[in-house]
Amino acid sequence: METKGRLTTHVLDAALGRPAEGLVIDLVRIDGEQRTPLGSVRTNEDGRVDQPLLSGETMVAGCYELLFHAGDYLKRSSAHLTDPPFLDLIPLRFTIADAGAHYHVPLLLSPFSYSTYRGS
Repeated sequence: METKGRLTTHVLDAALGRPAEGLVIDLVRIDGEQRTPLGSVRTNEDGRVDQPLLSGETMVAGCYELLFHAGDYLKRSSAHLTDPPFLDLIPLRFTIADAGAHYHVPLLLSPFSYSTYRGS
């Protein structure tokens, strides 16, 4: 039986009021002290990634981390920044309890703050 579970994300630039295009995101699986890189993606013009980060057989319960390369993106945007920028790498650690569910983990970003939630 194929699972319908998947992990997705998107990034919105709250300061500019638009999707954060070209932001790099790394996905890592966490197992105790072991960190296993699972891939790196870049957001498209809609601030989303073109494919789910996990789906099918790769969607398994466990602890994960999304690492958003916000500093590089913010430097390319027209945002007013400190030098060095206040936000650089933003790690979001979360768990997937149900591999058959949709986990959507968006990031709302500005040069001096961010927020996230489990979306749909």
